[in-house]
Amino acid sequence: MAQVTLNVNGRPYVVGCEDGQEAHLAELARLFDRHVRQVGQEMGQLGETRLFLMGALLLADELAETKARMAAVQGDLGRLQSVEARAAAALDAAAKRIEKLASEAA
Repeated sequence: MAQVTLNVNGRPYVVGCEDGQEAHLAELARLFDRHVRQVGQEMGQLGETRLFLMGALLLADELAETKARMAAVQGDLGRLQSVEARAAAALDAAAKRIEKLASEAA
């Protein structure tokens, strides 16, 4: 198990993680740190626990918005796939009619 030192709000935190996950964990900590610092700038120093809570809530809000957008996109994709299937069926039917007409004309 690897250990990585993460800096959040100017303080180091040593965290264990699976080998090879250090860079990913560091990137997540940088994202969290940006949110914590944003809260600190907007609301002043609230104490570490409250800053961390507000930072986590901001991230949770982003996640909820992303999930909602993803659900909407998946719904759109489903509708587009349905339209595509109907168009393919119509083209197939038209091709069969053309083939039938061509064989009757010959």
